Amino acid sequence: MTFRSAPRALATATAALLALTGVTACSNDDSPAGADPQRVDVVAGFYPLQFLAERIGGDAVAVTNLARPGAEPHDLELNPGQVGQISEAELVLFLHGFQPAVDEAVEQQAGDRAFDVATVEPLLDATAGGHDHGHEGEEHAEGEEHAEEEHAEEEHAEEASDGAKDPHVWLDPTRLATIGDKLAERLGTVDPDRAGDYTARAAALRTELEKLDTEFAEGLKTCQRREIVVSHTAFGYLAQKYQLEQIGITGLTPEDEPSPQRLAAVTEEAREHQATTIFFETLVSPKVAETIAREVGAQTAVLDPIEGLSAEGDGDYLSVMRTNLQTLRTALSCS
Repeated sequence: MTFRSAPRALATATAALLALTGVTACSNDDSPAGADPQRVDVVAGFYPLQFLAERIGGDAVAVTNLARPGAEPHDLELNPGQVGQISEAELVLFLHGFQPAVDEAVEQQAGDRAFDVATVEPLLDATAGGHDHGHEGEEHAEGEEHAEEEHAEEEHAEEASDGAKDPHVWLDPTRLATIGDKLAERLGTVDPDRAGDYTARAAALRTELEKLDTEFAEGLKTCQRREIVVSHTAFGYLAQKYQLEQIGITGLTPEDEPSPQRLAAVTEEAREHQATTIFFETLVSPKVAETIAREVGAQTAVLDPIEGLSAEGDGDYLSVMRTNLQTLRTALSCS
C-alpha cells in the first residue's frame, strides 16, 4: 500500500509556494517526496547516508533523513508519512540490518529503487576489533575468578556467534569512500544527464576521506595504550583500521543492559590496561560508563559513533570524526 500525505498537484503547488517565499524544508521533515521535479528525491535511513547523498548529490538531489537529530536510529519507528516518503523516493539509501523498521518498509515499498550500502563491501563480524586477552599458555588451575570473567565474555559474544555483522561501516573513512563511489554510479543511473557531476563529487569526497584516514593513521601511530573501553561495540571498523582494540560494555545494540558479570569483567579489563577514559556516546545514557569510570578512577569522554547528529548544526561527519581523533589521542596518550 502506498501512503501519500497529499495529491501530487498539491505537493507541486506547495513546493512552488515555498520557493516563492524563500522557505526551505528541513532535511528530515515529513514533507512528501517528489516535490521538486528538478532534483532527485533521495531518502536516507540515518545520518552518514544523508551526508554521502548530500555531498555527492549536491544541488541535484533533495535528501530526507528518516532519523531526526538527537534520536537513536537503531530502533527508529516510521510514521505513515515516512513510509510514504520511501514509497515515492527515486532512491532509498539504507543499511540492511541496522534499522529493522526501515528494512521492512523498503522491502514493501521501495523495490528496485533501494540501495543497500551493506552490499558494497563485506561487513565485519560483530566481534571484529575486540580485545584479545592473550591468555594462551597461562595456568588458571585455581582461577575461579578468571573463569567467571571468561563466562561473562562468552555471554557478551553470544550475539556474534550466530554470524551477526557490525553495521558501523562508516567509521572506516576508506570504506565510506567506496560506498560513495557506488552511490555516484547509482545516482548516475537515476539521473544520467548529471552522471559526470556525481562522479566528480564522489572523487572529491574520496580525497577528503583519504586525507582523514591519513590523519587517523598518523595520529594513532604511537600511543601508550591501544585499548578503548566503549559503551557499545560500534567501533570495530575504526579499531581494525587503526590497530586499536575495543572493549565493549554492551554489544551492538546500545540500549542493552549489561549483566553484572559483564560489568565486572569490563571493570577488571579497564584496570588491567590502566584505562584513563571510559567512552560513552551522545545519543545514549552515560550512566553505565560513569559507573565503571568511578570504579577504576578514570574519567569519561564522548566517542561518537556518528549514527546521528545530536542536534542540527553539530558539524558534519568529517568534523565529528576529527573530534573523535583528538579524543582518542588524549585518552590513549598518543605522541
